[in-house]
Amino acid sequence: MTFLSAVVKDKTELEDKDIEHLQALLADWTLLADLSLSDLVLWIPTWHGKGFFAAAQIRPATTHTNVPEDLVGEFIASGRRVDLDKALSTRRKVGDSNSSGLRIEAIPVVFNEKVIAVISRHTSVDGRGGRLEQVYLAAAQDLMEMVASGSFPAQGEISKANQAPRVGDGIIHLTKDGIVDFVSPNASSAFRRLGFASDLINQDLSKVVTKLQHKPGPVDEAIMLIAGGRASGEVELDNSTSVVTLRGVPLLKNNQRVGSLVLVRDVADLRRKEKALLTKDATIREVHHRVKNNLQTVAALLRLQARRAKSEETKDSLAEAQRRVSAIAVVHEALSRSPGEVIPFDEVISQVIALVTDASTIVENEKAIGIELQGEFGQLPAEVATPLAMAVVEILQNAIEHGRPTNAPVQINASKSGGQIRITITDEGPGIEKGKDVFATDQLGLQIVRTLIVDELGGGLTISANSPTGVKAEIVAPIVLRKSD
Repeated sequence: MTFLSAVVKDKTELEDKDIEHLQALLADWTLLADLSLSDLVLWIPTWHGKGFFAAAQIRPATTHTNVPEDLVGEFIASGRRVDLDKALSTRRKVGDSNSSGLRIEAIPVVFNEKVIAVISRHTSVDGRGGRLEQVYLAAAQDLMEMVASGSFPAQGEISKANQAPRVGDGIIHLTKDGIVDFVSPNASSAFRRLGFASDLINQDLSKVVTKLQHKPGPVDEAIMLIAGGRASGEVELDNSTSVVTLRGVPLLKNNQRVGSLVLVRDVADLRRKEKALLTKDATIREVHHRVKNNLQTVAALLRLQARRAKSEETKDSLAEAQRRVSAIAVVHEALSRSPGEVIPFDEVISQVIALVTDASTIVENEKAIGIELQGEFGQLPAEVATPLAMAVVEILQNAIEHGRPTNAPVQINASKSGGQIRITITDEGPGIEKGKDVFATDQLGLQIVRTLIVDELGGGLTISANSPTGVKAEIVAPIVLRKSD
């Protein structure tokens, strides 16, 4: 659609409403091609009648292709395709067979009483005697005439279903009174799975659908309109045995309904899979919720144990362990609220900042050092979020502990680019000695950070002197989002 809009505005005199009509036509492109048993190419006239360019092309799913080459973007000068020129000037369908066994027809696309494009229809002329193919071709003929008269595609369609059916899924043809006069085998099977064991031929489809719904209260008017052939759009029919999507396409001549098509698709298996996925997702979130609760319990126990400890060193160690456990709990809390395994890390980092700030107030027994965040983390996968949260906790805590005596805030800056996330944490404390290797110490926190970032995530970690004072820690980690199945 982007290609269509850009090229049409650049090469034609068509207005925005004309483009919208063409986009609506292309939304029903598959229906026209499948019913026509033909390849279709949409040719749009260029400025000042110089020729046509191919804006879209589709091949049928109901038969073999007759146009294997890709024509989109091709330009044909005026006079080289007489059928296109005539369809444009006369507003009538123009057709002829060629020596290669193909019938090529040019059908004008009319909107607001003017031809805005021409459809080139390429059909094999080999005989097709089956009843199903005859119904397809007859319906295609009606729809192409509607395209040429400006009444297709219809405006104001009803849309109350997903997974709209295609021609091959199943098709029912109705008379102008809504009586079934043809049912494809797939459509018949779909209604049998809904519980209708009789023959659909000569039945009023809207009445059949009413009986099959098995729901208390009034019947959905949209289903009645579409099943009766009186409205265009998609609805879903479900009962205790199956689920079927119906798509109605009224067939018009001179703005009078002469019949209609109802496309049918059995989506019961799809719905069962969707429900299974929803159940699985709910179960996973419940697991994350329980893990979070358990981790918070462990953190509370560590806090109690720290209060009872007599040694200051033991108290500090237990407090550090509590913060690490709490950081993991924060990630699981976010996962319990988010579908899938991708979480909004900005929410996590806000809780991590609050966690470190509260802990520093208690440990230092004085005014807390503020933590200021710049930039956004956005969505991160859980396998990245958990080690990042723990690493940020360790660095923030280290910055606050060694940032005294100043009360200047610690700065966090986050940015994402090129499949990586970069986190810079700076303080304005005394800084580090020139030439000192901070990783050469036996400080457990920094060893944990390096293990998480370098070994687990395959990223990089640098700690250096900040300018003019303090320390700057920089984390660079790859973001590998899990591909959806």
